[in-house]
Amino acid sequence: MRTPQGASGPLVVVVDDDEGMQMALADLLKSVEMNVRCYTSVDELFAVGVEGVNCMILDVRLPGQSGLELQERLHQMGSRVPVIFVTGFGDVPMGVRAMKGGAVDFLTKPFRNQELIDAVNEALRKDAEQRRTTGAADAVVKLAESLTPREREVMNLVWKGLMNKQIAYELGIAEITVKIHRRNVMQKMEATSVAELVRKADLVKSHEDEKARRDTAPYTQGRW
Repeated sequence: MRTPQGASGPLVVVVDDDEGMQMALADLLKSVEMNVRCYTSVDELFAVGVEGVNCMILDVRLPGQSGLELQERLHQMGSRVPVIFVTGFGDVPMGVRAMKGGAVDFLTKPFRNQELIDAVNEALRKDAEQRRTTGAADAVVKLAESLTPREREVMNLVWKGLMNKQIAYELGIAEITVKIHRRNVMQKMEATSVAELVRKADLVKSHEDEKARRDTAPYTQGRW
């Protein structure tokens, strides 16, 4: 691993087994005040981890797991770090696969410095937006953790569009009890309207679905 010193700002990770290319990319990015870490393989990257990474620049062909396989692995982990591919051996199917996987760009060597800088800036803009969205979702999930099991049931049924009388029938409780639980849910979720509560409940459900998907994702050492 090569970590240029003296750089600050967003963290950009370069994974390329060509050390000359590593140095060229690192020097370019450092010149525009970005913090850069370089690795020669996926295994080397994961020995350190991807926490706090704002953008990844990946060579398509790497020793062991390829850049495209790493992209899939990140998806399985639930990581949304933006990815830029650089390659000297690109073809159309490879580029299509990368872009369908959510890559910000697919650059074929040699490319102009400005092309890479533009792609990285777009990746960082995307990362910042994702982090804002994730932060808002995390705050809502935290609110939901304060609900009692019964309040959670009531919120889920409101999310499904049921009225108080229907919720009472579904749960086998009095309608007045539903109203009390519903009022508590609105207060704890800091929702001022049913529409806002439904939006927040949707964020909670999406978070739980994503967590369940990550927890059940198949993993075999060295390959996903």
